[in-house]
Amino acid sequence: MAEDRAAALAEIAAQVRPCTKCELHRGRTHAVPGAGNPNAEIMFIGEGPGYHEDQQGLPFVGRSGDYLVQLLKLIGLTRDQVFIGNVVKCRPSGNRDPLPDEILACKPYLDAQIAAIDPLVIVTLGRFSMARYFPGAKITQIHGKPKYDNGRAYYPMFHPAAALRAQALMPQMEADMRRVLEVLAQVKKMRAAGASPSEPPKDEPPPTQLSLF
Repeated sequence: MAEDRAAALAEIAAQVRPCTKCELHRGRTHAVPGAGNPNAEIMFIGEGPGYHEDQQGLPFVGRSGDYLVQLLKLIGLTRDQVFIGNVVKCRPSGNRDPLPDEILACKPYLDAQIAAIDPLVIVTLGRFSMARYFPGAKITQIHGKPKYDNGRAYYPMFHPAAALRAQALMPQMEADMRRVLEVLAQVKKMRAAGASPSEPPKDEPPPTQLSLF
């Protein structure tokens, strides 16, 4: 039920805010548990909070957030209709990459959020969230290529910040975002047909073996 999902997410957020499981807590202004619709069909997972996110305690509220909102508009959605989180819940100093032990410390919180929401599509934004579901893969090779497993789709995209830094990526970002609703429809079709949780829809080619090279 919606109330149960909302309560579960509120409890996770209450655990995140005072968390001291890794060194990131020492430099934070606010932890950033994540925000959005408890009943979201689509969940976006980024890397970690930046300066503005740390100040406000909300995910994707800086320039990257503005761009994500623009991308959502392309498919007729607002951020209130999806759920947005990160692999780490506190800002890495100087916006550096999150470290493996920091990602591991936050993993139970993110896992619990996914379990509570049970989204049909998880969109990974950037390398670090992508690595949860596509270990060893390169974002330049697999962006925009869904993988179907566990009754949902995992869909890798570039991080909005990467596109803001290298604007040549923007057409690819926009093309990938436009496909999200198609991927969502495929998951619904798969579930309605009673397909195996890890079986891709018949009109979707199976994912190929990925490598670093």
